[in-house]
Amino acid sequence: MKVIDLSHTIKENMPVYPGTEPPKLNTVNTCEKDCFKETRITMCSHIGTHIDAPAHVISDGLTLDEFPAEQFIGKALVIDCRHISSGENIMIADIERYGEKVLSAEFLLFNTGWDRKWKTREYFVNYPCIDEEVLDFIIKKKYKGIGFDTFGPDPVDHDQIKRHKKLFLAINMINIENLCNLEECGNEIFNLAALPIKTENSDGAPARVIAIID
Repeated sequence: MKVIDLSHTIKENMPVYPGTEPPKLNTVNTCEKDCFKETRITMCSHIGTHIDAPAHVISDGLTLDEFPAEQFIGKALVIDCRHISSGENIMIADIERYGEKVLSAEFLLFNTGWDRKWKTREYFVNYPCIDEEVLDFIIKKKYKGIGFDTFGPDPVDHDQIKRHKKLFLAINMINIENLCNLEECGNEIFNLAALPIKTENSDGAPARVIAIID
């Protein structure tokens, strides 16, 4: 069995969505002084590798804590989109070439190769996004979730986040953003665990996302 970590480490001065406050990690107790170490963590709910709930963009949408635990595990497939140029769309043909595996998966994860730009200015601009036909396909197939190694289905400079809203208005599912290491998952179905922090009324939360390959 091989386990692949698909998550970025949360740390101060990490990349965040424009306008989001960076996380703060302050040591409040130490082993030397208090016999134990404890850290005060201050961060927004959509930091680093994280999961969006419908409540992220819909006022009465489902929150992460309202999903059953099984929503966050299942069979996943990585769609290799690294051939797509900056600013271009992920098309339905990029999905169809995986044949029946697309229908067997419960999660579709889109590998644009953008995680190599993490911690650079390039990470924030011109990453490939799914087009409307792909979005309609995802909605129709009723996946448990989708995931990206970018800031998600909408461009970072798109203030209306229309794809987010269309997705979550149509179906209760999860959207995973800022993944990494997707190229290590191969082209076959594997087990995915995407476990967010469980907080009340959660519009989203950081998550440790792992691939488990037999």
